Amino acid sequence: MENKKKFRPDKDRKLTDQIRETLRYYHYAYRTEQTYCMWIKRYLAFYGMTRHPNTMGSAEVERYLSYLAEKAGVAASTQRQALNAIVFLYRDVLDVELGSIAPVRSKRHRKPPTVLTQGEVTKMLNGMVGTHRLMAQLTYGCGLRLMECIRLRVQDVDFGQGRVFVRGGKGGKDRTVVLPEVVQSLLADHIERVVALHEVDLREGFGEVYIPEALARKYPNACREMGWQYVFPSKKRSVDPRSGKTMRHHVLESGFQKAVKEAVRKAGILKRATVHTLRHSYATHLLENGTNIRMVQELMGHKDVKTTEIYTHVMSKDLNAVQSPLDLL
Repeated sequence: MENKKKFRPDKDRKLTDQIRETLRYYHYAYRTEQTYCMWIKRYLAFYGMTRHPNTMGSAEVERYLSYLAEKAGVAASTQRQALNAIVFLYRDVLDVELGSIAPVRSKRHRKPPTVLTQGEVTKMLNGMVGTHRLMAQLTYGCGLRLMECIRLRVQDVDFGQGRVFVRGGKGGKDRTVVLPEVVQSLLADHIERVVALHEVDLREGFGEVYIPEALARKYPNACREMGWQYVFPSKKRSVDPRSGKTMRHHVLESGFQKAVKEAVRKAGILKRATVHTLRHSYATHLLENGTNIRMVQELMGHKDVKTTEIYTHVMSKDLNAVQSPLDLL
């Protein structure tokens, strides 16, 4: 944020409008905008919505964050999310330096991830059909996060090289993964239908899709190009909440999540498996099949190999194949 020009929101506007204006100036994602606004409202509601944040400071912020840990029992990541939102309010909207904040911290409980066996993955996939099955195959076959799959663009799929380019993953990082051969023809047929749908949109005077604001300014026609269209577009066009334009957005993640949950139930799998479980299973199965942990780290987009090492704790280990070093003397 230090490298960005300091933005001053219109102080005559409502506080919520100032927050949104600032978030959009700095090109925060729409989901982040919703999350930050929610946490700021909760922070103000904690003090009865009667005090302007200008009249409060680090002591009030510290008290609220401690409440989240001690009384509300939120996870460490949730408390950190609330802190980020409130710091953004003071630093970027109100231009107030909070100083040091030392709240009671939520305890971090590092649990081993839930992982499906390869047989369970097969059963689950066999219980799915259509687009949701293809999405599940890509999520497992490429180790994608939920929103990485949902936001995949047509130009991110390279059939020639057999690669999928994951843009703007967690932490804003890009990475490249292998496109499974088993889904290539299915995905190609699916994209043909997406092309046909886009051509209908163009004929009817639509065809725009959301692209980052900086790119939209530099390439004003890119939003209508086929390469920028979502691989998994929504069935219906909708009005973009920021621009007010009618566009075709990507599918809602809830539909995919429900389809996976139902497939897990039908397969008789008693584990608490979600879409993200497919990503955990991808990493674990790669390690079980002998892939170097550094390569798995790169494919998963992990910043630190320690994050990848957690999958070694849930691998299927064949103790019969282990030989005591004493027997090797």
